[in-house]
Amino acid sequence: MATESDGEEEGKLIGGNQHLVVDDDLREMAKKAAWSVSSCKSDGAQPHLVNIQFQKKVKLQLVVLYVDFKLDESYTPSKISIRAGDGFHNLKEIKTVELVKPVGWVYISLSGTDPREAFINTFMLQIAVLSNHLNGRDTHVRQIKVYGPRPNPIPHQPFEFTSKEFITYSSVR
Repeated sequence: MATESDGEEEGKLIGGNQHLVVDDDLREMAKKAAWSVSSCKSDGAQPHLVNIQFQKKVKLQLVVLYVDFKLDESYTPSKISIRAGDGFHNLKEIKTVELVKPVGWVYISLSGTDPREAFINTFMLQIAVLSNHLNGRDTHVRQIKVYGPRPNPIPHQPFEFTSKEFITYSSVR
């Protein structure tokens, strides 16, 4: 798994993971969003943008990208900015990450430096490819996954159920 170096705003991610491994307490949020890109086949002026918009405010915790430097070389992103906000008019940069020859799944945590900030609350997430390896112009990002915390199945409970079996039988109909 790629690791993030110390740094408040900018981290370096080295490597990648061939197998996607995500905690059970996270769920994929892709189906709840409307996705758009700044240019078809990502051939155009930089930065290349991926816009992920939600109908209601959601909690997001993790962005996972699949990139492959060995196959894509100059098309592989080297610097990525993650922005969040209510819409295009008020996006704020929440994280900038530098990728060093990544091959596989790259994990970008959206949590802040404060341990109480485990996720962000947002209507829109934007992934901006600021630069590529070898000064390439076009970009290849093979897959993007966005994860948020799994909600507690029974509201106002002081504890959370951990096994899927227990969650199945946790309420009476």
